[in-house]
Amino acid sequence: MKLAWYAARLRRMSALEIALRANDAARKAAWRSRHLPGARHSLLPSRLGPVIFATPLSRLPAIPPDDPATRALVAAADRVMAGHWAVFGRPRADLAPSPDWFRDGGTDFSASRGNYSFDIDWRQGAPDRDVKRVWELSRHHHLTLLAAAYALTGENRYAERIAEHLLSWWQANPFLSGIHWTMGIEVGMRLIAWVWIRRLLQSWSDAPALFERNPLFLRQLYGHQLYLARFRSHSSSANNHLLAEAAGLFAASCAFRGFAETDRWRAQAMAVLRREIPRQTFTDGVNRELATDYHLFVLELALTAMLEGYAAGFPLGRDVWRAAQAMTDAMAAWLDANGNVPRQGDSDDCTALLLDAPAQPRPDSLLATGASLFTAAPWWPPVRHGGLRAAFWAALAPEPLALSPRPAARPSLFPDAGMAFLRGETRAGDEIWCRCDHGPHGLLPLAAHAHADALSVELRIGGVEILADPGTGCYQSEPRWRDYFRSTLAHNTIELDDQEQSVAGGMFLWLKPARSRLIAATGLDGGPVAEWQAAHDGYRRLPIKASHERSVRLDRADATLAILDRLDLARLGRCRLAFHFGPAVEVRLEGSTAWLGWSVGSAARWAQMTLPAELTWSLWRGSDDPPLGWYSAGFGRRQPAWTLMGEGAVEGRCEFLTRIAFDRGPSNGHDIAAGAAAGRLASSTSHG
Repeated sequence: MKLAWYAARLRRMSALEIALRANDAARKAAWRSRHLPGARHSLLPSRLGPVIFATPLSRLPAIPPDDPATRALVAAADRVMAGHWAVFGRPRADLAPSPDWFRDGGTDFSASRGNYSFDIDWRQGAPDRDVKRVWELSRHHHLTLLAAAYALTGENRYAERIAEHLLSWWQANPFLSGIHWTMGIEVGMRLIAWVWIRRLLQSWSDAPALFERNPLFLRQLYGHQLYLARFRSHSSSANNHLLAEAAGLFAASCAFRGFAETDRWRAQAMAVLRREIPRQTFTDGVNRELATDYHLFVLELALTAMLEGYAAGFPLGRDVWRAAQAMTDAMAAWLDANGNVPRQGDSDDCTALLLDAPAQPRPDSLLATGASLFTAAPWWPPVRHGGLRAAFWAALAPEPLALSPRPAARPSLFPDAGMAFLRGETRAGDEIWCRCDHGPHGLLPLAAHAHADALSVELRIGGVEILADPGTGCYQSEPRWRDYFRSTLAHNTIELDDQEQSVAGGMFLWLKPARSRLIAATGLDGGPVAEWQAAHDGYRRLPIKASHERSVRLDRADATLAILDRLDLARLGRCRLAFHFGPAVEVRLEGSTAWLGWSVGSAARWAQMTLPAELTWSLWRGSDDPPLGWYSAGFGRRQPAWTLMGEGAVEGRCEFLTRIAFDRGPSNGHDIAAGAAAGRLASSTSHG
């Protein structure tokens, strides 16, 4: 399997990338003997400094102590002080006074700590050993949270705990030793955290002694920057990882000055950011990875780097500013009634900088920052809970600057990214929000964070997920579940002959992506009917030589949604049509009719779903074999949720019509919705 993966990976590399990677491999081999303390030709200078911290906050934001965001932050900080922190939903209780930085707090797994970092194979995972949970704590988000608590309260206990943790980490992780030096993105994320910790501790008298006057920190700072300057993600891997590496190097070389290489490192990072942020952004403002969680992450990286550059006197320029503005506008256009973004592609809950309680909605924070930097477009939704990070960022920000062109009205079609939004309102006054996917298969050549989701749909009513994208689940730790959550069957679309639309070559590698195309999109911005029509060629490679075309029609006057699937096959094949529901929805199946129930606040809601009678329908929830009927609310988590599966033989040209009528249910429709609110099962036909 490993040989097959290497062969597939090589096919995705250019000759230049292969040469660059060979050069990296040679340097890593040459550095092996030089990274050890006391080596004759050490990689780190024997003396470092003097270094100054050049970008303090000129003012702290004026935030009342009784502000809800402040209260939430301080409460979260006090939990950290008591030793409690959650990593990907798994609680840890071992952070006081300082944690084991190599242990997965949710299991007994302990990662490599003394080995030369480039000799460590971090890709080998298991359900009880996920290296991402080890890495995550060492991004030091819990420490930026404590630093924000110190800045707002002035209580030294937060600063003192930060010092304990940082000294512990620096001592336990010498340059190039152990798991925390294996990935450039982790190195870059730590630098961003350290810059902001130092900035928020500026009124603490011991801050200079902990940072710029501390030889231990200076060795870590130099080593982190040297690593990022010498090893960066190349070509086919040049996605959000490259941006995080460059943002970290740029932030550190803007904020901490004094090394002989500082100016060169800053210029190197600036060049990468100026090139890659616009390159990785479609002209319609969507990040090219086409994974909405990574869109937020990349936007955070861009904003972080822009503000660091402005504060230090090294602005990144108008092209970067314009790309970040376009990304913010795109995000604002996506939001549903509850202020949530779509669930497309991979999500690993990554954030560039945590200065709020973890429950703070990221889109709201980014909208607030966008308003302070670019001004809010007239069609933006109101910012409900901007949070503290937006306030701290605003303290570094220049005067707002809006660059033209910008959308004059809320966009419903993103032609480059292949997203279309059909919106309306139910008779009860709830927003109808439907996303349709006809976009490219992620950021090629790897499309690392793409899913096999061509022509899939998401449907939300009043912000409640009805037809849901099940999410990501996990990465390396559980290959079987990784395969399921990104499969065609795990999305609201059609699978043929038990084959994926796109052919994978590894957990973050696609060999033969399906190609989608938009046929028509009408009425998206108003009128009685909105309609979208698209097709993909993913099944043309199969012996059945099949094509799949789908249209989605929203009748605004009648509050109904119709999904029409058209297939054209050269020979007999097997079809499976899946509909996945959000965890708040109860489902009852009666033949080819499904009754849906949920609640919006305390109000019961229901819908009637008329399914294609040509297929045989079954209802699944929480099945392990086969994996089906699951929803992943966040990375490393999954919970049972309902899935409707229609199966049947197909041949030649055939059509399947699915119709959803809102605010309509059986005589006991209230009971279905009440069951959803209570978490009660309401089906007599279920698997798993």
